[in-house]
This record gives sequence, C-alpha cells and structure tokens, in this order.
Amino acid sequence: RLNGVQTSQDPFLLTQVLRDEWGYEGLVMSDWYGIKDRPASLMAGNDLAMPETRRDKQTLLAAIEAGEVPMAMVDRACLRMLELLDKVQRHRRPQTRADFTAHHALAQRLAGESIVLLKNEDNLLPLRPEKTPRVAVLGKPAQEPVIQGSGCATTVPYLLDRPLDEIFDLAGDDFSVSWAVGAPDDLRWDEQALAQACRVAEEADVAVIFVSTAVGEDGENGDRQDLHILPVHERLIREVATVQPNIVVVLANSDAVVMPWLGECKALLETFFAGQGMGRAVAEILFGQRNPCGKLTVTVPNSLEETPAWLHYPGENLRHHYGEGLFVGYRYYDKRRMTPQFPFGFGLSYTRFAYDNIVLSARRAGAGETLTVSFDLTNCGEYAGKEIVQLYVSAPKGELIREVQSLKAFSKVALAAGETRRVSLQLPIGELACYHPGLGDWVVTPGIWQVRVGASSRDLPLIAEIEVDCPQRYVPLRDDNSLQQLIQQPEAF
Repeated sequence: RLNGVQTSQDPFLLTQVLRDEWGYEGLVMSDWYGIKDRPASLMAGNDLAMPETRRDKQTLLAAIEAGEVPMAMVDRACLRMLELLDKVQRHRRPQTRADFTAHHALAQRLAGESIVLLKNEDNLLPLRPEKTPRVAVLGKPAQEPVIQGSGCATTVPYLLDRPLDEIFDLAGDDFSVSWAVGAPDDLRWDEQALAQACRVAEEADVAVIFVSTAVGEDGENGDRQDLHILPVHERLIREVATVQPNIVVVLANSDAVVMPWLGECKALLETFFAGQGMGRAVAEILFGQRNPCGKLTVTVPNSLEETPAWLHYPGENLRHHYGEGLFVGYRYYDKRRMTPQFPFGFGLSYTRFAYDNIVLSARRAGAGETLTVSFDLTNCGEYAGKEIVQLYVSAPKGELIREVQSLKAFSKVALAAGETRRVSLQLPIGELACYHPGLGDWVVTPGIWQVRVGASSRDLPLIAEIEVDCPQRYVPLRDDNSLQQLIQQPEAF
C-alpha cells in the first residue's frame, strides 16, 4: 500500500503518474495474486490480472452489469492486450538460434566482474603454491552452488559451473585439493561430517569454505527471519577456525547478512547470486587468474539492530510500515553517522589504487548544463586491475530534507600495474534535482554543492565544490501562512 491505497488499484500511480506524467502507453499487468479488488484495479488502469481467478471474473462481471465499471474501461484494457500481442508477433524472429555456449562464457565473465572481495588479510588471496599448496574445499555449496533465488524467476541453466569441479580443474599440478562437505543437511547438525571437515582442513594449508543463506527464504514471496547465513554454515566456519588459521569464506546470498564469524576468516568473497558461471569465476579469482573488481550495491550492517527496519519489523496485524523516506540504503547509515561492517560501494582488489588531482570543468553551472569531473587514477600495485570509481554529491542546506550524499556517477576503469590515467565523469546538473511535494515537481537547489570522488561511499579522498545557479522556487503562500514565512519568502507571496 502507498499512503493507505493498494498500489495495484491506485489511479494516482497507474494513471496519473504512469500514463499522464510519464507518457506510458503499454499494458499494465499485476503481480501474481497482487489484486485485491478487480473492478477497482481495472478502473485505476490495471489492465491484466494475473492469474485471473474465478472470483475476479465473477466480481468484475457483476460490477459491469451493475454499471459500476463502464464497458469503455473493459474495451480499453482489451485493446492494450491486443496491441501487446500484435507487437510481440511483429517482432518475432523465428530463425534466431541461441548460442548457449557463448551465453555461458558471458555468464562466467559477468560473474567474474561482479564478485566482491570484502576481506584479504595478510594477502591470503590469490592462492600461491609456494605459500598454500594444500587446499581444503569445504561446504555443500561448493558442490551444489546457490546461484539464484526462488520463485517464478527460477531457471534451469543449460550449463552450470560447480565451484569444486572448477577448483580441481584450475589447481593443476601446482596445488593439492581435498574436499569435505562439512554440513550435508541445511537444517541439521551432522557431527561426523563436521569432524571430517575439520580433519581435512587441519591437514591443509588453507581452507576455502562455501556458505550460503537458506535456499527458498531469499526468494519470491518470502521474508528472511534474520540476517544470518545458515546456522550449520556458521558453525562450520567456527569449528574449522579452531584447527586452521587460513580460512577463505565464499558467500552466496541475495542481500546483506550479518557476519559474527568475520574474525574467523582471513579472506571473504561475496558472490551474491552470481548465476551459472559463478563456479568458474570463483576459481579464477582464488588462483589469481582474475582480479576481483566488484563493489557492494548494498550496505552490510554489523547487526540487525542497526537496520532501519529493526524498530518496526514484522509489524502488527500483518502490516509493516516503510517509513525511511529518502533514507534508504547507505543514505540511512550516512544520516545516522553509523559505521557499518562494509559500506555501500566497497570492494577490494589484489592491487591498490590512488586518487589525485580533481578538476571541475566549471566553477558555476546551470540546470541545463553538464559538469565534467576529472581526476588521476593510479594503479599502485603489482597486478593489473579494474577500479569502479564513484562520484557523490552533497546538496547545500535548503527547505527540503536531503540525504548527506548521493551517488551520481560511476565508471569501471582498467589499469595495468603502475599505470596512471586521467578519468572523467559526467554530471548533468539536472540530475541534482529532488522531488518537491509542495510544488509537485523536481527542483534543483541553488547554491554551493560538494562533489566527492573515491572508491566507496566512505572512501572519498577527492573533494571539490560547484556553484549551481538555478532560480529559487517557492511554494505559493496562502492566507493562513505566518508573517514570519512572508518575511522569509517575500517572492512566494
């Protein structure tokens, strides 16, 4: 619900905003069983209910016969369905043949470009035969990888890389690889399997432990009950840590998790749901054939209590209030001045990058202009690597409540070891706009804006300022406004 109105039958959203303001002319279809009142949803602009139930049909037919839903509304919805069918038919390409092998290679590359290295104490990664020739691979997800969520979007991949197979393949003659499942059952302890995993880990030079959240809870039509990985996986990490100091954790999950076990591992790879090519990508990163370059698209909290939902979830009477407003994600942690476990935009590499010499293309700009922000980026390490540079802005103080900073541009830059490159990011001034509810429009706040560039939302070493020259817009004053408001904003009267 938005402001108390079911979104699937809200004319403000489906007609006024979507069609009148945004100019959308296509079909509107509900989510599965997302409609509570079929006649109201049709009147609001929801053309197709999925799935159409017998009750929906009977209710809609009764409303039509009673004159509550004009036939013109039914005809409009039918016309949009026919237009969609016609468009699909006209764009059919019957001769197209998918190249699944090429698609799988693409899936491997995308996974490799997206996996995030969150921790690498003592430069444990990449694994090197002179330091860690004996590798223990542990955890059920190494053999049965968790690559996607659950629900109607679940697919069966044509090819699937199993991390364990790919590790054996890339290890070659330089490494000796051993394997133990550790926790064969996601829901129950297996003391014998756990003891075997500890024995295998103790005899190795490094243990690579694959863990995940509960399969099925991270998907459609479900909410996680906590932010932990599977308890059997948490215990596997802790038990192995008693016999093996060199632990690499490979994590598969849909969203942020709490990590009370973080101190037990020296390295941590966050894969999220990386798809069918994840196994090969992880193996390449472990053995240094690929340098990780992913960055977090979420904030990882230290605990559930640090999240904005803590005070309200799960709500009352099956209702949960989303009241963060602007302050979702990293904006919440910035506003609260909290230090999370890992900030938004964070991600390590096997090399190091340095930022220097920021220059703006102008000191002053208007709403229709674009600012160019340039700076030097240097690869200071011994490996070639890629860095995702990020640009954030902070607004001057105004009448609207604003976030501390907001991400406005980013780019992935590939550099050879020792290379320096001049990098430029584009910042259209119009993208500084914020929605003003009083004006019912997007407005750019005039004044001095701060521009920050760096490696994450909490690592922004380069700072510059730009004066944004835009007319100040005011909400028209009414008879019931105070004298003080009139004095402060005489232009608005």
